[in-house]
Amino acid sequence: MNPLLDFSGLPRYADIKPEHVAPAVDQLLADNRALVARLTESAVPPTWNAFIAPLDDANERLSRAWGQVSHLHSVLDGPELREAYNGNLPKITQYYAELGQHEGLYRNYRALRESAEYAGLAPARRKIIDNELRDFKLGGAELPDDRKPRFMAIQEELAKLSAKFEENLLDATNAWSKAIQDETELDGLPDDVKQMYREMAEAAGHGGFRLNLQAPSFLPVMQFCANRALREEMYRAYTTRASEFGPENLDNTPLIGQILRLRREAARMLDYEDYAMVSLVPKMAETPAEVLNFLNELAARAKPYAEQDMSELRDFAARELGLPELQAWDNAFASEKLREARYAFSEQEVKQYFQEPRVLAGLFRLIETLYGLEIREDSAPVWHPDVKFYAIGDKTGQLVGRFYLDLYARETKRGGAWMDDAITRRRKGEGIQGPVAYLNCNFPRPVGGKAALLTHDDVITLFHEFGHGLHHLLTQVEELGVSGINGVEWDAVEMPSQFMENFCWEWDVLKHMTAHIDSGEPLPKDLFDKMLAAKNFQAGMQTVRQIEYALFDMHLHHDFDPDGGRTALDLINEVRRRVAVVIPPAYNRFPNNFSHIFAGGYAAGYYSYKWAEVLSADAYGMFEEEAASHVGGVLNPEVGHRFWSEILAQGGSRPALESFKAFRGREPTIDALLRHNGMA
Repeated sequence: MNPLLDFSGLPRYADIKPEHVAPAVDQLLADNRALVARLTESAVPPTWNAFIAPLDDANERLSRAWGQVSHLHSVLDGPELREAYNGNLPKITQYYAELGQHEGLYRNYRALRESAEYAGLAPARRKIIDNELRDFKLGGAELPDDRKPRFMAIQEELAKLSAKFEENLLDATNAWSKAIQDETELDGLPDDVKQMYREMAEAAGHGGFRLNLQAPSFLPVMQFCANRALREEMYRAYTTRASEFGPENLDNTPLIGQILRLRREAARMLDYEDYAMVSLVPKMAETPAEVLNFLNELAARAKPYAEQDMSELRDFAARELGLPELQAWDNAFASEKLREARYAFSEQEVKQYFQEPRVLAGLFRLIETLYGLEIREDSAPVWHPDVKFYAIGDKTGQLVGRFYLDLYARETKRGGAWMDDAITRRRKGEGIQGPVAYLNCNFPRPVGGKAALLTHDDVITLFHEFGHGLHHLLTQVEELGVSGINGVEWDAVEMPSQFMENFCWEWDVLKHMTAHIDSGEPLPKDLFDKMLAAKNFQAGMQTVRQIEYALFDMHLHHDFDPDGGRTALDLINEVRRRVAVVIPPAYNRFPNNFSHIFAGGYAAGYYSYKWAEVLSADAYGMFEEEAASHVGGVLNPEVGHRFWSEILAQGGSRPALESFKAFRGREPTIDALLRHNGMA
């Protein structure tokens, strides 16, 4: 049997080969189209069980099969798989575009919405029907017949361009490497990082050291390396990836213009002025103006702190480091030196305590304490030997969900960190199909025969992605369309992930997840106190940087003309002049590697990180308020279960604001966010 057509259990990653992709896709598409024809040609009035249930079943099979292919394309990319993925992506895109415009399906959903059955359906089912009707309008179902083919062609072309954008970025990242023989060129770098470079050189068949642009290699140079020329060389290589400064076939510049034009054309076909307005239809925010006002207000509150941060950094760099003209490739290095001077500790010192196994044990202990669950390692077919698999159960031994953990960077894996769903919780017959998630990061792998070491920022990233995972795994909803992360407004989907980050600053959590790589001693309390004192170090600079990206994204999709005289690069430079305190060199090509908005689903939605941070900080405020009266401080199972039942369990079955108010008892406020960032 084709492993992509086996839905009896977990994905069969040990068996999947590129040649399986096309036959599986073709069969599933044929089956689904035949089903759609049967469902829409019947004269019988549509009901949930006779219409939506079989359609859900069919589309879930396609989603699970293609999801495995997409996942492998992200984590184990290679020429044959890439060819299979790109060869079948247009078929998948066309099918979903057909569904979005299908008059018969749209007619049936409208009929069901207007039927007597609708009022008697469970709220989750009514929400699914309402969401579908909304999405039909966004999918072009109400377009005249003579305009539908063009709308469908736009969707197909956008899917191709987004995939190409991500592939160009991966290939451009992998195209650069540097061999170094003289260890003095790496002065200032930690021993474990240099050992990683040695092992990379050995793997490439030469001696000395080998550096590349993957995050575990690039970031330590920026932060620790005293060799300013090397910092500049790597900064330039990193910030010009997938641009005109490299191979022409990997330049994302023309793709940016094409993507923006097509998005605007599609929006106007739907009678929206711009793509941002289309993007906001299924989100909490209602208009681009509302988002821009939110971001500009936050920028006004944060920029004075950011200017103070930058002034202190410049003064310190000139006075202590002999850098009177601070450049972009100096900022992280100077910031680390300033942190060490001000708070008497370094990131490298802290890193020695965060061994991956202990970090995972501490993370699992937190989940078990808050929610009364148990996490144990399990077995499953995996795509790479580094991947681990875990099961989550309740106290009675009942299985709640399972997840894959793929933590290390490699050349076949796209950058960043992300969660995705493998299987979604839903009722099937008399039983419940348990959810399964993918959790992916790009941390340094173990070197020198020791456990992998994580920075505290890495720990925060891990907690963030695990928060997404819990949103998917702890849902109690039994309907596919609103179970887990499905149907959740995009600007609220980051709330559970950012909520989890707060626990990375709690002593009662950290003391159980640290052990020095050599001595085995836990993180000293005085070192934690220094970390806590430095928690908001340069928080102003970090905040305005995120606002810069969010404003660029929103303006790009709202009031920017891709056929006008300005380029996307001109736009981000204009935004920087308004809100940024760090102005990069003219050759910086950040838009060319901003895959979040050109390949990752965040178009006109990058503001979601800050929007959801308001929700997450305010939600965590309840744990802080209850801590004084609880012996375990913020590790309060009673509040934890309330967060689970009102936020995580609800999935997309009701509006995110309703879930927040059910948990918090009121509307969210910005106060907790400003307080957590030292800007109150």
